Amino acid sequence: MKLPKRKFIQLFFALLANANIGFLWQKALYRGPFKGICFPGLNCYSCPAASFACPLGTLQQALASLRLLGSQAVAALAYVAGSLVLFGLFLGRIVCGWICPFGLLQELLYKIKTQKFACPRVLFAVKYFLLVFFVILLPALLVSKTGYGKVWFCRLICPAGTFEAGLLNLALRPELAALVKSLFYWKVALLLTILTLCVFYFRFFCKVLCPLGLIYGLFNKVGFFKLKWHEKACLDCDICEKVCPMGLKIPEELNSVECIRCLNCLKGCPAKVIELEFSSILTERFDSRKSIGKKRYKIFQKKI
Repeated sequence: MKLPKRKFIQLFFALLANANIGFLWQKALYRGPFKGICFPGLNCYSCPAASFACPLGTLQQALASLRLLGSQAVAALAYVAGSLVLFGLFLGRIVCGWICPFGLLQELLYKIKTQKFACPRVLFAVKYFLLVFFVILLPALLVSKTGYGKVWFCRLICPAGTFEAGLLNLALRPELAALVKSLFYWKVALLLTILTLCVFYFRFFCKVLCPLGLIYGLFNKVGFFKLKWHEKACLDCDICEKVCPMGLKIPEELNSVECIRCLNCLKGCPAKVIELEFSSILTERFDSRKSIGKKRYKIFQKKI
């Protein structure tokens, strides 16, 4: 079976997430029934073209309103948490590699011809900090006198929000410039910095800063879809590692948190020893390995 062209699928989902073309003449946010549904990828709720809600923003909103709205906030939190679990179990970081509009933007920027660099892996830990503190703890714990918190990741960091909501709304309604303060300039500066880094580092935001990708990555080893490597047929040619845009070690990191399931390794392997497998059993099946020499691995498979 011939694999579909990933860029076309990414473009399709980017257009689906931003299908509200009415913003061009209405100059207002879409607030129809679809806006109550979380889109899997990073796509700002406040973007005039957005047809769906952002799960990361919705999660922060629910946490920020827990003390003020009580049971309503708990219901919203249960909904968005359930959505994230379902997306994680059924897709994992397939969302990142095939669905997320901001992921597509980063890949297009990386196509600009310049010298390219490998992102230091120590920086990958930053997104863990952002998830714990800016997405979960600060919205839930740092509240105003009214009992309402703030969506701190959206407010201070999220480049998708700045690009899709801040700049686009300002372009549509120039009168909003009177409301611009120093925080907006910080967000624009951060956006430009991230986009510039994406020219030199493949998916810099995904690797270093994205809490949503991290959430989905935590399901990579236990979800329904997994990448499987067949040791006996492997040629030890290293092509799978050379074509991996995330710079992962293969086969050890096929289903790691960092794998975006782009399937480059699957398509590039001349011996076809890597496959994408669907399993209804939620467990890790083949990722316990001990290295033998440079590229020799032994798999200890668990019988299920």
